[in-house]
This record gives sequence, structure tokens and C-alpha cells, in this order.
Amino acid sequence: MFEQIVDVPTKDGAMESFVCHPERGGPYPPILFLMDAPGIREELYDMARRLATVGYYVLLPNLYYRAGRDTRYGPDVLDKGSAEQARMRAVRTKMTIPPVIDDIAALIAYADQQKASKKGPVGTHGYCMSGPYSLAAAARYPDRIAAAASFYGTWLVSDAVESPHLTLAKAKGELYISCAEHDELAPPDMVKELKALFDKSGNGGELEIQPGVHHGFAFPQRWCYDKRAAERHWERLIALYRRRLG
Repeated sequence: MFEQIVDVPTKDGAMESFVCHPERGGPYPPILFLMDAPGIREELYDMARRLATVGYYVLLPNLYYRAGRDTRYGPDVLDKGSAEQARMRAVRTKMTIPPVIDDIAALIAYADQQKASKKGPVGTHGYCMSGPYSLAAAARYPDRIAAAASFYGTWLVSDAVESPHLTLAKAKGELYISCAEHDELAPPDMVKELKALFDKSGNGGELEIQPGVHHGFAFPQRWCYDKRAAERHWERLIALYRRRLG
């Protein structure tokens, strides 16, 4: 496995990103792996590596780069009231969709310049806060993003002008939306509304509710990790990319 940390140039500065792909047999279809709110950590690197081993060029950017390089947080980042959570939220609460969509354009441009990355369709998937980014990117770049997935994405239906639910019909690529049955950040009524809008959009993808699990179920180091649901998440994601990217 080949891996390195690179700086992807954007209009707002250098976006530190983890890159990995197989050593042999390239070039490989590019995939943009978008982080959850707790930010970049070894757990995400391991997930990127797993995806790369099946034949993809994976880019995992630090979406908090505008706040500087000191945006990696300790293991108590999810503990309510902790100093690390406060430090993370000071950055997270300033995040909006439009600048991240610009970052995704920069990532695609970077991948296009790499010999190990295959030119053509791109895949993207995001967890938690990045579920909306992944879906919005598919709508913004419909001629490049052929597959986009959201796993327990937060507030996918809102009053925001850039709310992901407003972009469903604009995506040409296949969408996959996975929701946890128990999720305060995507409550049942919201998911029900999203499902109706998704069906109306005409997209050939799928919205699936994972029974009995909680927000964060795919992360091996999270209290709510559910191995069966996590493996299903890999099954669905890799199948999506196989269909749309090869």
C-alpha cells in the first residue's frame, strides 16, 4: 500500500490530505473520503486504507484546515463538556457547505494531476457532518461525481439555502444515503421527509435505514460501533463504487 500526507492547494490555503492507493496495477478511480466532526485521526486512516486495498485512489482531506494545522483532537473529543470537544466545536460550528464544495473541486483537480489516479468519474462519501457535503458535491459537479454516499449525515433537511434535500434532483450520479434508526441529528420525521423527497427526485440510488443502531455505528472505536451494520456499510459502499467507478 502506498500512502502519504500531501498539501492540496485551495484558494484558502494548503489542505492537508491523506492519500493512499495500491502499489500495483494503477491508475485507480479516485474517491474522496470526507471526515466526520471529530476530525482526522488514525481510525479514519485505517478506513481509507481498507477502501484503497480494493483498488481505489483515496483522498482523505482535513476539512478543518482553514483553522490551522492544530485541528486534531484527543480521544475525549466526544465527551460532553470536555476541553477537546469545545476546541473542536469552535471550528465545526463555523463550517458551511459552500467552501467545502470549493474544496472538493480542488481535490478533484489534484487527483486529475496524479499518475496513480484514473481520469474520469469520481466517488465521494461522507460521515456525520460530511454526509451533506457529499450529496451537495454530487449536485454541484454532476458531470464528475458518479457516486456519492452519506452515512448518518446530519440535518439533511433544513431551512438552509444549501440544504442537501434541495439538491437531490440535480445529481446525475448514483446516491446512497444510510441513516441510523437512532440518531438525534437525523430524527425519524426528518428521515421520513427525506425519503419522500429522495423517491420524488428520480435518482436511481437508495435511502436505507439501518435498524437498531446509533449515529456513528461504522466507526470501530466508537461506543456505538455495530460490526454487522459496519460491514454492511462497507458492502454497500464498495458495491456502489464498483457499479459507478469500476
